[in-house]
Amino acid sequence: MTISTVLVANRGEIACRVFRTCAEAGIRTVAVHSDADEGALHARVADAAVRLPGVTPAETYLRGDLIVKAAVAAGADAVHPGYGFLSENADFARAVLDAGLVWIGPPPEAIEAMASKTRAKRLMGVEPLSEVTEADLPVLVKAAAGGGGRGMRIVRRLADLDAELAAARAEAASAFGDGEVFVEPYLEGGRHVEVQILADTHGTVWALGTRDCSLQRRHQKVIEEAPAPGLPHALRRELDGLAVRAARAVGYVGAGTVEFLVAGDRAQFLEMNTRLQVEHPVTEAVFGVDLVALQIRIAEGHALDPEPPLPRGHAVEARLYAEDPARDWAPQTGTLHRLTVPEGVRLDTGYTGGDTIGVHYDPMLAKVVAHAPTRAEAVRRLAGALERAAVHGPVTNRDLLVRSLRHEEFTSGRMDTGFYDRHLAELTAPAPDPYAPLAAALADAHGRSRFGGWRNLPSQPQVKRYLMAGEEHEARYRHTRAGLAADTGEVRVAHVDARTVVLEVDGVRRRFEVARYGDQVYVGATALTALPRFPDPAAQRAPGSLLAPMPGTVVRVAEGLAAGAAVRAGQPLLWLEAMKMEHRISAPVTGTLSALHAAPGQQVEVGALLAVVTETPVEAHQEEQ
Repeated sequence: MTISTVLVANRGEIACRVFRTCAEAGIRTVAVHSDADEGALHARVADAAVRLPGVTPAETYLRGDLIVKAAVAAGADAVHPGYGFLSENADFARAVLDAGLVWIGPPPEAIEAMASKTRAKRLMGVEPLSEVTEADLPVLVKAAAGGGGRGMRIVRRLADLDAELAAARAEAASAFGDGEVFVEPYLEGGRHVEVQILADTHGTVWALGTRDCSLQRRHQKVIEEAPAPGLPHALRRELDGLAVRAARAVGYVGAGTVEFLVAGDRAQFLEMNTRLQVEHPVTEAVFGVDLVALQIRIAEGHALDPEPPLPRGHAVEARLYAEDPARDWAPQTGTLHRLTVPEGVRLDTGYTGGDTIGVHYDPMLAKVVAHAPTRAEAVRRLAGALERAAVHGPVTNRDLLVRSLRHEEFTSGRMDTGFYDRHLAELTAPAPDPYAPLAAALADAHGRSRFGGWRNLPSQPQVKRYLMAGEEHEARYRHTRAGLAADTGEVRVAHVDARTVVLEVDGVRRRFEVARYGDQVYVGATALTALPRFPDPAAQRAPGSLLAPMPGTVVRVAEGLAAGAAVRAGQPLLWLEAMKMEHRISAPVTGTLSALHAAPGQQVEVGALLAVVTETPVEAHQEEQ
């Protein structure tokens, strides 16, 4: 059997990744897209594209019936599920096969056995908790279907369990169409380690080494690497054996991942993902393979070699998200003006300059992967590439990634899943470049200098204001007969044009690349916002105003909450759903809810006024107590 046309039942970076391998193999490609994704990169690069009417995942990418019809209509003879949405849905796999199409994935029976994490655990001899007591804490609430951290909550107080179960069910139902959740023990200080497997229809199963995915936010992976550092040889062999055992137990075919929580020399089975993982490029780099190409070969009936290739070197991957880690990882939307990385690293993305990052889907922009002979070299190469990358658009986690890769706990290989719980504040502390505002002002002023015969005295300093790292900064410069000059003796302007500024400080020259998009200015990796000369009084908000941090939908308001209610600082007031995740909006201070403008089901834009909390004076609060 030879596959000629593949439809990818997914979107964004995932679809673009599969299309790239298909194009190299001479296989035609078909994309599906929602109305929100009509102009998306994956829809543009495919040989053909089919519209799925609607914008939400439930209307579009989770509609297996529409996707199968699209494949038939476009003349595809195979469907690749990508890694998300329906990739672990046994009914979808059966529908593809029933339509006479090739399914580039595991048998539906294997998906069924492992797609539910509760069934998978029982298959591996592990039982979820049926009742939770104080002695069991902390525990982890987890969605039985799907992955990516959605529908997952850590519970450390028994009193919080019911509320977290409800929130996890709602999030899981929204993301996967299945609200089943379960509870398991949570191992504090553990590392998230997984094994990549690949199996053919001839009985061969490869275990392609380990990956460490311990650096996570909200149980979603941020930085991954292969092989997992510092594991004893005996533990590596044990993990490989358990992964192969899991694959053989369900007659697995294709690419999959078996995940564990590791503490010391102990390993706790978590789940088996019956699909390709987002972090698969690090395994590809280390083993010198193309896992998507091997998936296609297996689906065509070809056999794997009896033994996998030998590993070589070390690889590290960082996920670049449109989000603000300093503001509870709030996802960001808007226009991505530019996204480029230096040569020597791999960039997997579903965006190009000018694309819009919307509210309906995951906020991941790209994956950046570095491979080198040693772990230290790979980590250094990736950190340097991210630092030099041009990421112009909404706020991203780029600075967090660079600092994480250079953190002593990570470079020494001593990290665990609590890394960001311990270090988030220091990793997100502002560290603005003090010369960035001056470079931005000089580039903006280039070409505006005008002199006449009347100008005999030194010019007055010009002042421009910028918002940088949440604070206002002034840049002062002068127009002179020799050109533009800094209004300070410590800085000499060596060169200025609209895109490049060279400043000399204490005999050391620094070069700044400047890019401008309206009021947004980028000086190297530093983002600034040019402020108006006279602020708009209408832009001021009353103290205690709660503004929507992102566009989204109000899904819940705290029970019994109404204007006039007393609230305490940190108390959850309402929840927004955006980019497939729920985001809690809490009271900023202790006081009175003087206004509530949000209601369940309401669509809000970023900056929309949701509520106002009027702070209670300390003396009054003490009297109430």
